[in-house]
Amino acid sequence: DAAKFNGTVIVTWNNVTAGHDLFSAGSPVIFQEGFALVCVTTQKAGVVGLPPLNQGLENWDPERYSGLVISSDDYSFDVFTQAARAIGPERDLSGVDPMMGLSVKRVMAQGASQSAGRLSTYINAIAPLEKVFDGFMLTIYFGRGTALEVGDAVLNIGTAQNSQARLTGSNLLRDDLAVPIFVVNSELEAIACFGVRQENTDTLRVWESAGTCHVSQQGRDVRQKLTDRDQLVSRPAETGINAIPMNPIFEAAYHHMHVWMKDGIAPPVTPQIIFVSDAEEGKSAEVERDEHGIAKGGIRLPQVEAPLATNSAIPLSETIFAVLGGSNHPFDLEKVDGLYDGRQDFMNKFKNAAERAVGNGVLLQYDLELLLIEAGDTWDAIHAGS
Repeated sequence: DAAKFNGTVIVTWNNVTAGHDLFSAGSPVIFQEGFALVCVTTQKAGVVGLPPLNQGLENWDPERYSGLVISSDDYSFDVFTQAARAIGPERDLSGVDPMMGLSVKRVMAQGASQSAGRLSTYINAIAPLEKVFDGFMLTIYFGRGTALEVGDAVLNIGTAQNSQARLTGSNLLRDDLAVPIFVVNSELEAIACFGVRQENTDTLRVWESAGTCHVSQQGRDVRQKLTDRDQLVSRPAETGINAIPMNPIFEAAYHHMHVWMKDGIAPPVTPQIIFVSDAEEGKSAEVERDEHGIAKGGIRLPQVEAPLATNSAIPLSETIFAVLGGSNHPFDLEKVDGLYDGRQDFMNKFKNAAERAVGNGVLLQYDLELLLIEAGDTWDAIHAGS
């Protein structure tokens, strides 16, 4: 709606880790605050899929997409650049306009997980040459870019050797682009990025959220509904994985990113997750935890400040999918009743924690009602023995 458009287009690099396009920027706040959203198929797997299912676009809808070809991920960076040009402020309006005449002022690049890694390479190698983006937002980013040239290779984390090695940071983000870069990470990526951790600057913000993980139960539930709707086959959802979704933090980040690009007001600086200082050399970084096993420091969502469970990035097994899912260990009834003087006391503490998060700028008022409903349902389930 042109009357509601805020002038900022989010251009998201579709994630293809599942063997088909995933849209990581589907937050309701994007539309509530007047953003336009462009989702770009940039990689080979988005078109052809991954074996054995091959659920890429060409098989999902042959009538529409059978003529589409991306022969190598080597072209992905230029595909992304050309997409930005086609929808940006200086686009050619003499032909078909993908933006249907909207007055575009700013173009922001966004990518999550594997796509965030590709965006980090774009930032470091392409952005200085092709100045088409006014800002970059990397979510659940492992601190590791991707190669510029891979030939015919496509990444399949389910079969790739040393998949977990890809979840360890290896490079910094350049700091000379003079445009905002916003990294928003869960506890898992904060661990991965510890060795390449960068300080906040005038053009860089890094948020780390305690008690969260790359994937959440709620996120998987939503994804499954979309997969079923689109008649795609997905891996069965794991049980016992982390139950604090990152989506509310992403929503706050979109809000701040728009203001940062438009008005030059940077997002708030938030505390970092605290790591054990005497970790043995050569071992991965170890998070310092409180008496409930919850990470100290970082962004404190209400599920962390008024907990009913130990949520963390500690995996339930050593498989790559378990690592991405972390864990959720609900408190038993005795512990819950020892922490809170009844349901109302818990709800008051949860609401106060949520309002502090809103005051700290890491949560939007919009999300409070749903968080409170979920918190009450969780309390009731524990006391019902389910």
